[in-house]
Amino acid sequence: MKPTQVFVVRHGETTWNKEQRLQGHLDSQLTPKGIAQAQALGENLKHHDFDAIYASDLTRARVTAENIASEKHCPITLEPQLRERHLGIFQGHTRKELAEKFPVEAKPYLNYKPDYEIPEGESLVQFCQRSMDCFNQLVSQHKQGKILIVTHGGVLTCLFKTVVGVPLSTPRNFVLLNTSLNVFSHHKGRWILESWGDLSHLQNMTALDDS
Repeated sequence: MKPTQVFVVRHGETTWNKEQRLQGHLDSQLTPKGIAQAQALGENLKHHDFDAIYASDLTRARVTAENIASEKHCPITLEPQLRERHLGIFQGHTRKELAEKFPVEAKPYLNYKPDYEIPEGESLVQFCQRSMDCFNQLVSQHKQGKILIVTHGGVLTCLFKTVVGVPLSTPRNFVLLNTSLNVFSHHKGRWILESWGDLSHLQNMTALDDS
């Protein structure tokens, strides 16, 4: 029995990404560069036939998926469980603003305390459990198939750490950029990381670097 292949993509650049503002379940629009990133990835993936395409229902992921799949005859299924971590009272703020406005509440968040539940939001443990439950459900629905998932940086971080065995409390020490292509496989109950951080589709986008 062959494995299920899972292509996982972070959404394109947004206006709040440029401002380094925490988005969580709030939304900001893709920048022109973000749209171009998604279209470039779509061109790169045009020869791949996916059994299904899933996206977080947040606008930035949905629009990225629509641009990637614009020429594919495969519908996009929106999945709320693929949303970014709910950052509660921190949403819409920069990290600098967190230290100024929420000095007590922000400390355990900034120090990667997995069980800390952000006021009005989720803990890292809750978030990663939600994300992995969703990934496991999707691969169970597409055994031996190939699926594309468009989601968020936090979701990808949870998947990466779970698959390679990195504790959730460990600060991220790997690159995770907009529309990076990351390929996993799932076989006999086991996840495998096949490739990480492919940005080859962006090699001709230097003209948009300052957008």
